[in-house]
Amino acid sequence: MSEHGVLENNTLVAFSEIFKQMGHPSRLCILVNLMVQKESNVSNMQNCLCEPQSTVSQHLAKLKSAGLITGERNGTEIIYRVSNDQVKNIIRDLLNQLEKGECLS
Repeated sequence: MSEHGVLENNTLVAFSEIFKQMGHPSRLCILVNLMVQKESNVSNMQNCLCEPQSTVSQHLAKLKSAGLITGERNGTEIIYRVSNDQVKNIIRDLLNQLEKGECLS
């Protein structure tokens, strides 16, 4: 924060990019499911999202290039995890709000 209590521009830009990536419902679903399950491969996410594997892979590529998730090869599959601490905190807060029944209407 600046001396006036306002966030620095570079901080705002960084959070803006995080929210931009989380702004798509499928990508948000991927992040939430990765937080709940701790890790997953593209096939499990495809079944959950009911989207073609190619579409899920495109969403994963965007999340990975933005630094929100990582992928680790395990044999023939890649296991994905949320790697960004800010995203982890945001998703935890979202899940806490949902648990309390505090949803947007």
